[in-house]
Amino acid sequence: MLILRFILAALLMVSVIGFFYFDGGDYLSFASVQSLQGVLLDQVAADPMLAALGFAAMYVMITALSLPGAAILTLLAGALFGLIEGLLLASFASTLGATLAMLAARFIFRDWVALKFQDRLRRINAGMDKDGARYLLSLRLVPAVPFFLINLAMGLTRIRVSTFFWVSQLGMLPGTLIYVNAGVQIGALESAAGILSIELIASLVLLALLPWLMKFGQARLKLWRQMKPYPRPKTFDRDLIVIGAGSGGLVTALIGAVVEAKVTLIEAGEMGGDCLNTGCVPSKSLIRSARLAHDIDAGVALGVRVSEKQVDFETVMSRVQGVIDEIQPNDSPERYREMGVDVRLGQGRVRSPYEVEVNGERLTTRAIIIASGAYPILPAIDGLDPSFCMTSETVWQLSDLPKRLAVVGGGPIGVELAQSFARLGSEVTLIEMMPRLMMREDIDVSVCIEETLAAEGVRLKTGHRVVSAASGEDVILRLVDEQNGDEVSVPCDGVLFALGRKPRTTGFGLEDLGVALTASGHIEVNDYLQTNYPSLYAVGDVAGPYQFTHTASHMAWYAAVNALFGTFKRFKVDYRVVPWCTFSSPEVARVGLNETEANAAGVAFETTRFDVAELDRAKADDARQGFVKVLTAPGSDKILGVTIVSEHAGETISEFVLAMKYNLGLKKIMGTIHIYPTWSEMNKFAAGVWRRANKPERFMPLLAWYHRIRRGGG
Repeated sequence: MLILRFILAALLMVSVIGFFYFDGGDYLSFASVQSLQGVLLDQVAADPMLAALGFAAMYVMITALSLPGAAILTLLAGALFGLIEGLLLASFASTLGATLAMLAARFIFRDWVALKFQDRLRRINAGMDKDGARYLLSLRLVPAVPFFLINLAMGLTRIRVSTFFWVSQLGMLPGTLIYVNAGVQIGALESAAGILSIELIASLVLLALLPWLMKFGQARLKLWRQMKPYPRPKTFDRDLIVIGAGSGGLVTALIGAVVEAKVTLIEAGEMGGDCLNTGCVPSKSLIRSARLAHDIDAGVALGVRVSEKQVDFETVMSRVQGVIDEIQPNDSPERYREMGVDVRLGQGRVRSPYEVEVNGERLTTRAIIIASGAYPILPAIDGLDPSFCMTSETVWQLSDLPKRLAVVGGGPIGVELAQSFARLGSEVTLIEMMPRLMMREDIDVSVCIEETLAAEGVRLKTGHRVVSAASGEDVILRLVDEQNGDEVSVPCDGVLFALGRKPRTTGFGLEDLGVALTASGHIEVNDYLQTNYPSLYAVGDVAGPYQFTHTASHMAWYAAVNALFGTFKRFKVDYRVVPWCTFSSPEVARVGLNETEANAAGVAFETTRFDVAELDRAKADDARQGFVKVLTAPGSDKILGVTIVSEHAGETISEFVLAMKYNLGLKKIMGTIHIYPTWSEMNKFAAGVWRRANKPERFMPLLAWYHRIRRGGG
């Protein structure tokens, strides 16, 4: 393929050089065409078909090679063949030539450009996927933009060839018509430059803007019809009303209060949302107790023997609740009221894009932000008694440790809870319908976690689906192997479902307004976090695309600022660098792309890997499992993504998050002093692995010679 690209590039270069070397431009000048008009007309009269084919072939060749002269040839089409036939010849020949030029640019240059500028090209392609035809049409309609540059530029994108052809045909038609019509009267013209007047160019520019004006007009008309039933109040009770007091809602309300806006925060449940009450805080508290229980078992290898380990599960769960109670005042109504937020405990209901009802009172507001979160998915399993079922929300009500626990769902929540309950003494079976755990991560991550869980006694059933159950004093789950159809029975005393979370979008008025949802059930928002109602915003789990506490807080800033100050300046939400962590042992932390995602997106990358077992601190802590895997742009130290599997991965990945956010490469990390011996050293060592793999090999013999000379060896 590389040889073919080189051959084609060489042929094109020779053709272009030959054109200029033999003064091809002189034959395609305005004066030359005028002087030869009579001779050419005689040839057309002698054999019209051959003349038309020869003219079309020349036109295609000139445009395909991006040579100057297309405008003169278009004039000549009118002069030789008349308006109708000349227009057909010039129009189709120019489009065919342009398409060939686009394909040549795509074949020769696109892979190289994608390699060097993949981030920028990815953003361009995203825009082309959405509005590529409109972009191309506008460019074609403006004669001020050289068409050969458009051909080459479009070749670097992934616009479909068929789309490029028909849009080019349509877009170049007005200009072609003008030139062909002028060519009919070529004898009366003094130069080609006089064809396009200022008025004509302005008309073509307006024509180019027409598709965008139509799009804008259609959007405004749709919005007007949508908002017509909801007249905008002349005055407002509030600047901002926030529904939901989880992470996203709390941060949104706080930002509004800080900038002296009048803000009302409505919460139907508990302040702090899922993270404080049923998610991050309780799960990490449970993990701490489970880790200690595991460390006691592992103490023999460290020279510490504990004669008898006892797990008091009731005390474990009491401590979990105690941690929640300790943090709760930070998210309490009293604290937020002290900071100037009007907190209302009750069910809020959106009555219009400007009105929310709570506890029987209707409040008008300039903007509404929905931060209603999500709830665990609980499937209906035939024969399964609901009293045996738990989710990540209800599991905290346990007071007795289940002797046998089935965890259904092998994502982050399922893995964390399965490992924790196994370490505390439950016989755990982890069931996952997909062929491996943690499907969003690379295969080597899944393998590491699966091996760890299996070594700790967790019974893994990947590639299995729960089809039914028999409930009595206990539960027997019936599983089916997705690959061969074999059935397996799993007895248990409780079933914990960890199958993901569904956005909470109903029950508070959104369905009455017709707020748009995505295919996944999230509230559909634009880059500014607005819904299809401009005064209605959404943040956090209910909006996606990430269901993390820290991304909800991140989105909250954009929504609050856009809602309060969007009249003057709006900010697009930035998801470029979003880290997350599964708090298993070892932890799995990631930011940016992994190998699976990069391959799926067609992003070129190089992989650098450092094994945690080589780290001195890992040896000292007897925690050798895991690795650091860094994806970089080929031939560059630019970081595309990082996966860390190790103890304390959630903390150590922060250095890479900072580096990606501010475009710092691996060389900068390698040149930074890290304390010895720490877990963060593995970041520097991973950078060192990359440096050794990318040293300038061509200079190594020269360096060896230099040192030999310095030693006096000659």
